[in-house]
Amino acid sequence: MKNQILKKIESYETYAIELQRGLTAIPALAPSSGGNGEYDKAKWLEGELKKLKFDSIEWINAPQAEAKNGIRPNVIARYKGKNSAKTIWFMSHLDIVPPGDLKMWNSDPYTLVVEGRKLIGRGVEDNQQATVSSILLVKAMMELDYRPEYDIALLFCADEETGSGYGADYISEKHPHIFGKEDVFFVPDSGSEDGSLIEVAEKSIMWLKIITKGKQCHASRPSLGINAFKASSDLITRYQKLYKKFPKKDRLYEPPISTFEPTKKEANVPNVNTLPGDDVFYMDCRVMPCYQLTEVKAEMRRMADEVEAKYGVKITFEPQQEAQAAPPTDPKAEIVLALKKAIKEVLKVKPRAYGIGGGTVAAFFRRLHLPAVVYSRLNDSAHMPNENTLIDYVMDDAKVFAVTTLLLCAKK
Repeated sequence: MKNQILKKIESYETYAIELQRGLTAIPALAPSSGGNGEYDKAKWLEGELKKLKFDSIEWINAPQAEAKNGIRPNVIARYKGKNSAKTIWFMSHLDIVPPGDLKMWNSDPYTLVVEGRKLIGRGVEDNQQATVSSILLVKAMMELDYRPEYDIALLFCADEETGSGYGADYISEKHPHIFGKEDVFFVPDSGSEDGSLIEVAEKSIMWLKIITKGKQCHASRPSLGINAFKASSDLITRYQKLYKKFPKKDRLYEPPISTFEPTKKEANVPNVNTLPGDDVFYMDCRVMPCYQLTEVKAEMRRMADEVEAKYGVKITFEPQQEAQAAPPTDPKAEIVLALKKAIKEVLKVKPRAYGIGGGTVAAFFRRLHLPAVVYSRLNDSAHMPNENTLIDYVMDDAKVFAVTTLLLCAKK
């Protein structure tokens, strides 16, 4: 049966391209990104799913007044197996990011362009590749009248690009009952070009906006003011000591340490000869799961207090994002071992489980204690102008998922 399924998948190239064409033509932007949500894209996709032999298609709608029809839709298409004690889930997301500067595109972002084996358009990699490859897997089984041992469910989520509050987060919080304790999850939303990397763990993430208030004055008479920029620069330098304060290393992760980096810097004064009374910068912290973000934030506050005392400034923190790491998926979990075997067989490369700086929607499922793997064959053009993927990557993902599914369904 395995060889038959793989041959079926290989015959779907034209179908896969047409799915990509239809999906690309329907922008699915969050209201906060200037769009009206995923409704139109979900309706079009539902029409395509109804042409296949799914046993059920269900919508879970997260309410948002600004979105079309007041909802952000999450669609579940289920293909029942012989035994419903376990469901093998494939999760992709319907939303995309804006195309950005159109002058940097060589074509209309919402019209699929096929150049040889390359597919170009906004969303073709992030995350339509996953949407299409998961459909190919189930379509092959359906056309061969093959029922797997366990249920297969395709979950097409909203809102991945702007926080998942109306997508995976909403579902895991409001509808956790749809998941069984034996369920496993594929999240094809990160990976490598050769398809060797399996993400099983993520670091905690904390973004902080740090505001320093001093006193503005003429730069020629600094004693009349308090230089907020000087104080904040001192604080940035002190924050490099966080690397020594939280030194835990783990080779599962890339990089194998916590990172504490100053990133965005807001403008303070527009002219050279004014001493700034206000200064704002941002920190991006990716922290090993063995540390609590509360203790990291407490140490950052302690350092800020020292700077306040030294310069006479006032420093406040405004959290931008904060998420303690979810429990990692065990690298020896059944789904990881099965995926490794499939990668070796299909792609002829040596697979490796690893951790990243965070974060993906897999975290929501891991917090429900469901083993989740983040895997795909990608060229990392997501969010870029002229976003693209190769049809080969779409087909390879479908084949890897098919072999993994068959291994997970093999009777012990």
